[in-house]
Amino acid sequence: MNPYVSEIVGTALLIVFGNGVVANVCLNKSKGQSSGWLVITVGWGLAVMIGAYTAAQSSGAHLNPAVSVGLATIGLFPWAKVPGYILAQLLGAMIGSFIVYLVYLPHWKATEDKDLKLAVHCTSPAIRSPFANLLSEVIGTFMLMFAILAVPSAKNLVIGTGSTAVAAGFFGVFLVALIVVAVGLSLGGSTGYAINPARDLGPRIMHSILPIPGKRDSDWSYASIPVVGPIIGGALGALAYQALLG
Repeated sequence: MNPYVSEIVGTALLIVFGNGVVANVCLNKSKGQSSGWLVITVGWGLAVMIGAYTAAQSSGAHLNPAVSVGLATIGLFPWAKVPGYILAQLLGAMIGSFIVYLVYLPHWKATEDKDLKLAVHCTSPAIRSPFANLLSEVIGTFMLMFAILAVPSAKNLVIGTGSTAVAAGFFGVFLVALIVVAVGLSLGGSTGYAINPARDLGPRIMHSILPIPGKRDSDWSYASIPVVGPIIGGALGALAYQALLG
């Protein structure tokens, strides 16, 4: 598969299963309504795993502009490919968001809470404080980037010792999914842990253009924070990994 197409498909799946679980929890008359934050957090981890396994062999499964920028910052990915990857990720996120919209088509009208309808698409802060919200996204993505470089490293992904040692590189995708769950459970409560500009911006664009009954504005005054914060955090996390463990 072409790596750019792979990023589109992988990110679309990420959003279908990630925003899909949010829709299941938040929208009225859904079978999973009000099942809670833990379900959403675990669901997002599974979404990352599905999207990443799909794209890993073709594109490296970045699925996140912060990851692409972070890897490029320390020379593990060519800067020339970064714009194309980001465009593919954004397009994939928009496609995935549209699919979620179609799956829950009758539930948008049944849901009166405009904020919940926005939450299915993108993040918002628990307490609106621009500096604190930006700092939260920087730290969350820093931890994500540092961990996805450190935890599935070559030394960790070996089962056994000596002549019987077996490389378990593909298991790294599963570890990344667990890292996303860990970030959500520990650091996600303040902003909803976008930690991925495409994941937030693509669906936010779709919220603004889709004919969702009774929707509110798309909160564009906040939209720059889950874009800028993760980019900064991803670059800093990669640099910290390179300085400390690389």
